[in-house]
Amino acid sequence: MDRKLLRSQLKHTLESTNFQNQGELYKGKVRDNYIREDDTIMMVTSDRISAFDRVLGTIPFKGQCLVEIANWWFGETADIIANHVKSRPHPNVWEVRKCDPIPVEMVVRGYLTGVTSTSAWSAYEKGDRNFCGNELPDGMIKNQAFDEPIITPSTKAEQGAHDESVSPEELFKREIIDPDLYELLANYSLRLYNRGVELAAEKGMIFVDTKYEFGIYNGKIMLMDEVNTPDSSRYWIAESYPELFEQGKEPIKLDKEFLREWLANQGFTGDGDAPKLTDKIRIDIAEKYITLAEKFIGEPLKLDVGSTFDSIKSVVDPFDTF
Repeated sequence: MDRKLLRSQLKHTLESTNFQNQGELYKGKVRDNYIREDDTIMMVTSDRISAFDRVLGTIPFKGQCLVEIANWWFGETADIIANHVKSRPHPNVWEVRKCDPIPVEMVVRGYLTGVTSTSAWSAYEKGDRNFCGNELPDGMIKNQAFDEPIITPSTKAEQGAHDESVSPEELFKREIIDPDLYELLANYSLRLYNRGVELAAEKGMIFVDTKYEFGIYNGKIMLMDEVNTPDSSRYWIAESYPELFEQGKEPIKLDKEFLREWLANQGFTGDGDAPKLTDKIRIDIAEKYITLAEKFIGEPLKLDVGSTFDSIKSVVDPFDTF
């Protein structure tokens, strides 16, 4: 990996967009979504990175990596479930179908791990043996595989609020989702996760856990947002995992957990002022994301140093003036 190239891109990262002629703008933590009148959304994936529900800065080429990885996975899972992507006019941009979101995140976990307060490991370490309706045995240790993957659904909170991990029964009680639809999503989620485990293993990785978001378009359930990216999933290097696990050491990670651990070591887990991301940590994260993307697509990414915003503007609306 050319770290000089990543350093050169630090000053050109895509923090935000504000196109005037692309539709109504809704900004998420990472994506700028332009909602159009023709039942489509122009989804711009920025280089913003968040952790502990806080946007912390930008990472070189992160948006391009997320779209590249998700595009690959959308293709590899299209036989399981349809997805919302229509086209990709730019490395950072999708045109997607406008789905009605189902307000539940389907989180699938294959290992007992995590550093956040909502992680399975944090709950287990505190003595909780019933995690979101899943009975966990005594005697497990951090980063240990479950006998079978578990689903720990989460509410999809409004922007600025926190998602909440709950049991399926709690979702039914709150009338967030009905049991029949939940069972359908659970089936899709396990099939998607198992496909992820299989294909990641072929690339020399362990697919640890992930989350899936679904929506409904013209009466049909679709996979939406993204799929199996390092923002929404954990990946470990398979070759070194057994030895590191036996030694009680952390696995080698190619995902956002690397950033969460760095922040936790700085004393930040969501409260108070977040530490400023150093250039080194920004480059380190970029290196991990690019490495992961290239493992899946099987070839080097085409990374062009320069203004990502100008590049997007030249493609989606060269005549937009603001």
